Amino acid sequence: MNRRAWLLFVLVSVLWGVPYFLIKIAIEDLSPVFVVAGRCAIGAAVLIPVAAVRGSLSALRGRVPVVATLGLVHIVVPFLLITYGETHISSSLTGVLIAIEPVAIALLMARSEPLTRIRVAGLVTGFAGVVVLVGLDVSGDRYGLLGAAMVLLATVAYAVATMIVQQRAADIPPDALTSGTTVVSTLVLLPFALFRLPAGAEVSVRSWSALVALGVLCTATALLAFYRLIGLAGSNRAGLVTYVNPVVATLLGVTLLREPLGAGMILGFVLIVTGCWLSTRPVRVPVGHPESIAV
Repeated sequence: MNRRAWLLFVLVSVLWGVPYFLIKIAIEDLSPVFVVAGRCAIGAAVLIPVAAVRGSLSALRGRVPVVATLGLVHIVVPFLLITYGETHISSSLTGVLIAIEPVAIALLMARSEPLTRIRVAGLVTGFAGVVVLVGLDVSGDRYGLLGAAMVLLATVAYAVATMIVQQRAADIPPDALTSGTTVVSTLVLLPFALFRLPAGAEVSVRSWSALVALGVLCTATALLAFYRLIGLAGSNRAGLVTYVNPVVATLLGVTLLREPLGAGMILGFVLIVTGCWLSTRPVRVPVGHPESIAV
């Protein structure tokens, strides 16, 4: 990956390292469907003016089917699954489960981006690092297994969405694409959210602030950066942000909440960085080979 791709990788890793924490805060006072609809609406409100100023909205003409599909697969389905899942399991376990997304992407993309031994080793090493870093926090209510299953399904949806972006929507400007997907998602979710409107006096400023941050940072800004990253680095490498997200969450806890930094945390970080490096190494095929590629 080039320097720009790495910068986007870091940005998305940070922006998607905090939503699990923010979701936990938001659902203290707000229903999961309202949280998802709210973050989509806020994201759309931020993205549409950006795309309008850049004049990129015209790129959506004739692309409604793919944009609508992507809105459902990349936003509506996984956001709902994760948010409802977090009502039953911890944010730490959510982060660990989401980290298997690169494995799903790699398997789905195996025909076009071969799974070499080095890449497989990298995927396994990175996932092992996430497990060491966060640990398998199985605490939760009696529906913990259901919550975990929801998050696992969300990772599959993310993997499919990443492929759709690379194969069918890479030519659409990221600002136009994110505007379209967030608008579609808002329209789909709004009728359901209206039945779960919160009582204003019962919602804390903390929950509202978390919802705004989810919409502006973790939805609008992160999707812009992620779609651009897929175009520059491909779906396999872009999906590796899920290995770094738990690292970001842990570092925030250490620096802002003064949580202890143990040997296991350091080991997990090293394993994750090593796994990302191995998984993003280019595949080299002898020159002159009919399938010679560099991915």
